[in-house]
Formats: sequence, C-alpha cells, structure tokens
Amino acid sequence: MAMDGYAGLDAMAQADLVKRGQATPAELAEAAIARIERLDGKLNAVVRKMYEEGRAEAGNPPAGPFRGVPFLIKDISINYKGVPTTAASKLGPLGPPQRDSELMARYRRAGLVTLGKTNLGEFGSLPTSESAMFGPCLSPWNTETIAGGSSGGAAAAVAARLVPVAQGGDGAGSIRIPASCSGVYGLKPTRGRITFGPELGEAIGGITNAHVLSWSVRDSAAVLDATEGPMPGDPYWAERPKRPYLHDVGAEPGRLRIAFTAHSMIGTKLHADCVAAVKDAAKLCESLGHVVEEAAPPLNAEEYDRIYRRFWPLIGAMGITRGARARGQHWANPADLEPFNAWLYEQARQINVIDYYLDLCWFHAMARDFARFLTGYDLWLTPTLGFPPPGLGHFDAGKLGGKVVMDRFMEFLPFTPFCNMTGQPAASIPLYWNAAGLPIGVHLVGQAGDEATIFKLSGQLERARPWAGRIPAVSALN
Repeated sequence: MAMDGYAGLDAMAQADLVKRGQATPAELAEAAIARIERLDGKLNAVVRKMYEEGRAEAGNPPAGPFRGVPFLIKDISINYKGVPTTAASKLGPLGPPQRDSELMARYRRAGLVTLGKTNLGEFGSLPTSESAMFGPCLSPWNTETIAGGSSGGAAAAVAARLVPVAQGGDGAGSIRIPASCSGVYGLKPTRGRITFGPELGEAIGGITNAHVLSWSVRDSAAVLDATEGPMPGDPYWAERPKRPYLHDVGAEPGRLRIAFTAHSMIGTKLHADCVAAVKDAAKLCESLGHVVEEAAPPLNAEEYDRIYRRFWPLIGAMGITRGARARGQHWANPADLEPFNAWLYEQARQINVIDYYLDLCWFHAMARDFARFLTGYDLWLTPTLGFPPPGLGHFDAGKLGGKVVMDRFMEFLPFTPFCNMTGQPAASIPLYWNAAGLPIGVHLVGQAGDEATIFKLSGQLERARPWAGRIPAVSALN
C-alpha cells in the first residue's frame, strides 16, 4: 500500500496491517510524519514534534492491540517521560517529567506510537485552542473558524487524518466540544473510568476525564478497552465493564428508550442549526426503531448559572496556583497569565473556600436528579453545543473582557458541562453539517457506568449514516 493510503484507515485497520505483515510500525510512523509536515502548517494542531521519540518507539512497539499505530497526546494532564508538559502556559510544570503517567504507560503497552503533542488553550480553561504560547489551532473545515477546545489540536489532527486517534482531556466538554467543531467522534467516559495517576487524584473536583478523539466509533471503544480501569489509590473507581466495549460497537442495541432535548436548559439561546441537528438525530433514532420522546431532567437554571460561574474560576485557580507554587510563588502573578485566566484567578481569590465545597454538594445533588431522570431512559440526546463553530477571537478576553467571555462560554456550552459535574459518560457524534459546511455534533448521554449503550447506539448510527466519507478542506485524503 502506498504511504498516503494509510491516511484513509482507522487505527484498528492500521494495526491489522502490521499484524498481517503488510506494513511495519516504522512505515506507519513515517507516513504520519509526512502528513503532519505537509498539512499541519495550515492547522497548527501539533505544537511539539516528537519524531525521534516516535521513531524509537516504532522500532519495536509492544504487541498490543494498536501495535505501530501513530498517535498524539495533549500537552496537559498527561506526562511522557523526558518531554516537558506545558499546559500552554509559562506557569506549566517545571522541567521534563521523570516518569510516564499511568495512562501514558497504558497507551504504550497498547502499542500506540506517540509522534507529538497537540494544541490547546492555556490551562484548558476555554472551549477553544488559541493560546498565546502556541497560537490558534484552525478548523480543517474552515481555517477561519475554531477547531474547538481545549483538545482542539487533537480533534483537528484526527479530522485532517494526520493520525487516526489522538488523546484529549475533558473538564467541561474538552473532548466533546472539539469533536463537534471538527466533525469527529469524541467520548468522555464515566468518572473514574480512566486514571489520572500517579500525579493526580481527583483532578479538579472529579470533573475531569481523559480519552481519545477518533473518526471511527470502534477505535474509541478499543482504546477504552486498552486503557480503562483504576490504579491503586485512585479516589474514584468506575464499575468495570462486563465485556470489551469493542463488542458493543457492532452489537444491535435493541429497542432503546431515548429522551431528547431541543432547548437550552440554562436559559441561553440555541442556534437553529443545533436544534436542527438534534431533531434530525432524534428522527434517525426513531427510524431505527427506538422510542424517542422530548424530555429533560429537572434543573434550577438560575441556581446552576450562579454556582457554575463561581465554580469555574475556582477550578481554573487550582491549576494556576499549582504551577505558581512549583516555582516557589505562593500566589500567581496575573501578569503571567492570559487575560481570561487572569480574570478567573482574580474572581477565584474573592470566593470563600467553603463555597467550593458547598457548590460540590449542590452538583452532587444535581447528579442524583439526573440519575433519577435516566432511570426512565436508556440514553439522553441533546445538541453538543449552543451554536456552530465561531470565528477566531470569539473568546478573546483581552479584547472583550473576562465577564463577556464567560457569558459566551455559557452560551456555547449549555449541555457538555452537565456530565462533568454528574460523572456520566457522554459522546459527541458527527451526524450533521450545516449549510456553511461546518460540522454540528449531537450529544449522547448515558447512565453512569454505561458506556456500552452509548457505543451500541453510536455504532448503529455510524452504520446508518456513515461520516467517514465527509472530508474537510484540509485533509490528507485530498
């Protein structure tokens, strides 16, 4: 197979070539490096090239399920031994880590070959990837719009077929937001499904999780099979799956009961494209034999808005303060931060720490309400985002001010943060494109611990309306 032919294969297909002796890990690595070198100048998705490390790995990768498959990792919350992790900030961790994160070790054991680190926003605090350190990551569908964030580089790289899968993290939707903006598949697992050890335990109030962005559902399932499960000492443990998730992708889901919501539950306005996308997905599910009805869990919108706007600055301040104290500073200097994080930091310093714990209790009660709602349904379907991918600078606090950007944050994210607060699994699925040719994701939420049902329906939707044939303007397949 010609080198460029690898770009059209998902991770499992590339691994199968290696297994059957039709390609070597080194050939797959060189092909991916060539794609990155040819196309990434148009995207700015890969901000640290790790070609020598990748070539060394490709020399003899472990005989895991993804042996030899090219891979990228996000430049925050995951450590690769000997390579600095910056969080796109001058306050990022000091020096190169002396060991892999446990998740990184699991990726290695699975046979994935890491070729670089991907773009993000500073400390991952915004739903875009436009840091001062790295510059903006651009959408492969339209390079005047954002790729999403904070795992924007991962999403753009997968959408453009630079690599078939790339790692991301999700604290308010940071896997699902760029999956929607970039037209790929992105699942946030159940709380505790993926370990952040040994460096982190609860990872900012238990709201953050990690997984991959992919363009096939089966890749997402198979990577989760290879990486799920706690390590000793983790504060949260998700119930282990009864069988491999990969088996669920091809399984018939049966007749599911699906709730769908086509309005913002927090009082913001939903763009007509996002409403059209979720209604279209609801009709598709109904045509596949599922019972679909419009419904939503109970939520006090005013209370949620007030508490979340207080909670998010405290979450941002945790990472910022951790970086400052690693440098011997008790408090960070706001001048060392980008405008939105400086605003978050100043907001956080005016909030009593007791409020943080009371707010966590409020979100835990919200989780009980959402869990009760889902006892009556197998899945909940919503838009992923509040409006289509905006242009660059839409979240520029330097020009707009922190409060305006926080307002835009809430308008853009009327659904994704819910699952971070409740711990439920959720995926953004690329089923819809608007008249401007931009992807509009739909959001599938499952009961806590039940990624299996999400994978079953995701696989069925992928078969019913394949999206792999939709190719962005910037792509290795063009």
